[in-house]
Formats: sequence, C-alpha cells, structure tokens
Amino acid sequence: MGSEYDPGGFFTTPLETRDPEVARALRAERARQTEGIELIASENHVSQATLDALASPIVNKTVEGYPGHRYYGGAEFADRIETLARDRARELFGAGYANVQPHSGSQANLAVFLAWLRPGDTVLSMDLGAGGHLSHGSPANISGKWMEVHSYGVDPVTGLIDYDNLVALARRHRPSLIVAGASSYPRVIDSEALASIAGEVGARFMFDMAHVAGLVAGGVHPNPVPHADVVTTTTYKNLRGVRGGLILARDDSHARELNSAVFPGVQGSVILNAVAAKAVCLGEALEPGFAAYARQVLDNARSLARRLMERGVNVVTGGTDTPIVLVDLRPSETTGRQAQEALEEAGLTVNKNTVPGDERRPWVTSGIRLGSSAATARGFGAGEFATIADWVADVLVALERSDPEPVIARVRSEVREMTAQHPMYGDP
Repeated sequence: MGSEYDPGGFFTTPLETRDPEVARALRAERARQTEGIELIASENHVSQATLDALASPIVNKTVEGYPGHRYYGGAEFADRIETLARDRARELFGAGYANVQPHSGSQANLAVFLAWLRPGDTVLSMDLGAGGHLSHGSPANISGKWMEVHSYGVDPVTGLIDYDNLVALARRHRPSLIVAGASSYPRVIDSEALASIAGEVGARFMFDMAHVAGLVAGGVHPNPVPHADVVTTTTYKNLRGVRGGLILARDDSHARELNSAVFPGVQGSVILNAVAAKAVCLGEALEPGFAAYARQVLDNARSLARRLMERGVNVVTGGTDTPIVLVDLRPSETTGRQAQEALEEAGLTVNKNTVPGDERRPWVTSGIRLGSSAATARGFGAGEFATIADWVADVLVALERSDPEPVIARVRSEVREMTAQHPMYGDP
C-alpha cells in the first residue's frame, strides 16, 4: 500500500529555497566572519572537513551509551567514529583515558563534579574576577550552587596567580577538589605545583585546559595530563575544531565513574555529528603542520601584546604565554562595553571582560579580552597582528577623545583590505 504522505523535495530542497530567511542570516554571518577579524579568544574557524562532518547524515542517528554497549541498534559506524575520536584524543595528549561525548567544556566540568563530589563538598578554584570560569564554582552556576566554593586569585600588582595564598587556602579549607584553568588568565598555570598542593591536602586535582589545549597539542605549552587527576577541555578555541568538550586522564583508573557521570549522569544521547567533527579536528591536530599553527598562535598573541604595550595600552601581566591578551582600560573613562562596540564597528570582534580588581559590573567591565587563534587559522602572521594592535590602540585613543567615527571608518576599510588577502571556505 502506498503512503498518504509524500516527502516530495524533503531530501533535495536546499536551504535557500526551503527557508530563505534563515539562509539570509547565515549569508550575513559568513560575510561578517570573512570581512572582519575575529579576536574573541573563545572562537576559531574550523576546517572545511569539519564542516563536512557536521553536515553529514550521521546527524540522523541516535545512540546512548558507549561503543560496544549502546542502548540502540544500528550503531556500527557510530561506534567506529567515536572509537576513532577517543584513540586520537589519547594519542594527541598522551592520555590513558578519553571521553569525547561531552557537549561542551562546561558539561565536561559538571561531569567531573558529579563523579567525584557530593552537594556541600568543598572546592578550591580560581576566582571569576581574576580570570576563572563560571563552571568552576561561580555562585551563578550549578557548580557554585551545590558546592562550598573557595577562590584563589592573583597578585594585585603583577596579575599573576598568588601560589602562596593558594597553598594557605588549601591548607585552611582542605578541599575535596582543586580546580585549575581560566577563561582570561594569560599566563602558564603550574600544573605540577598544583598537583603537589592537592596531594598535600588530600584533594583531587582537575585542570581545565580549554584555552590552551591547542598549544598543548602543538607542544608549545606544558601538558597538564601527566600531573592532574583529570583534565577537561573544549575542542574549539585553539584546538580549532567543533564546539564540544573532552575529558582526559593519564590512566583509565577512573573510567567507570567518569563515563557514568557523562552518561547517564549529565547527558543523554550522543551528538554524533559533533563527535565525527571532533574526530576530524583531533586528526588534524595530529598532523605535523599543526605544531606550526600552535607556534604561530603564540607568536601572534605575543606580537599583539607587545605592540599594544608599545602604544601605551595596559596589558595585564605585561604579556602572555597563551592565545589570550587581556587589556585593562583603567584609568581611562572607556569601559569594556564601549571598547567592544567601537571595535566591532571597526571590524575587530573582541569581548568586554573583567580585569583583576574590577569594580564595574560584568555587563560593563573595565577591560577587553583578545585572542589570536582565529586570525592565525586564516594565515595572519606576527606583522599583521602588530598592525591589528595599532588599530585597536587607534580606536581606544579615539574613544578617549570622544570622536571615534572617522578612525572607526578608516580602520574598517583597512581591515577589509587585510581580510581580502585571507579568504575562507572558497571565497574569492
């Protein structure tokens, strides 16, 4: 018997025809990315191969559980893809355990909390205002709502982590978990020292390396995997892949509890097209050329920081060891929000950001955060990043003089000239 339902062009009608409104918005976003310079440290540009994996029919498949132990049938190729992603993650970071299912870095962090903590347990993590992350114990996040969280910070003069204070806090509070990693701290975090502190007070040690994972993979940043009990990360940022998370460990002694915390603990079905795209980006990071990319990310960030300081811009800690450059706009009257909006108008996308000791509200802030990962992926070099620093400084000076529009227009034109030399995704 025939079906009353006729799929018609369901499998063949392109987006432009099916939904022109969404298609227009996507075209505009592509133009924004192509014509502007992405300087948000949390963002990057993925490869065409990653885009292909994300748009593949594996998106239709639903699985729960892990390879070889799925709750649904038809999982042969899903198992193959997830196993490949896990194997590549272990090889890339020298880990004995990898879970590639977390939908995000925050989901990975939450899974670790669920695996090893109970509501009310004590956590010691970096203060959000000093550069920490929401999912490490902010009172606005479930991690801070369910746990007793104490925070370590940075020296108010140098902007560097105060390890003496960290030790004192650990000895005083005897946390169950010490968390390292940050969203806007631009320097190396000493994972070996933190592991020693955790061992002294009987705590487990989690390192969230989301903002340096690509540098670790490329061999230009210390690897926390040998020192931490567990390492979490995202797969985008400077790992240059799809949005998603990973959990890693130096061995598989905690595999059962960590796997159970991800599924069924905090997630259900696997997002298989994302796992396929993770496999692609991890494979790309294993290629010899990725080390050159990682080195260039760091060189470009340092070029950006150095030129900003030469122009009189206050760079927190006086430089960077990561893709992150944090700018303190005090004592000027310019807020982070004003700087973000003006720079975006000029074709330079940054984000407003709190700085250590910031007294302005998080939606206003006294700083901006810049990153080198995305523009490096397009092929920008250290000289171009020095030019970008000049543009940023020019806009900031114009804002202080309350006449930014001519400078913004000039920078926008020059930005487009530079981006035209670095096309993406088949653009001419």
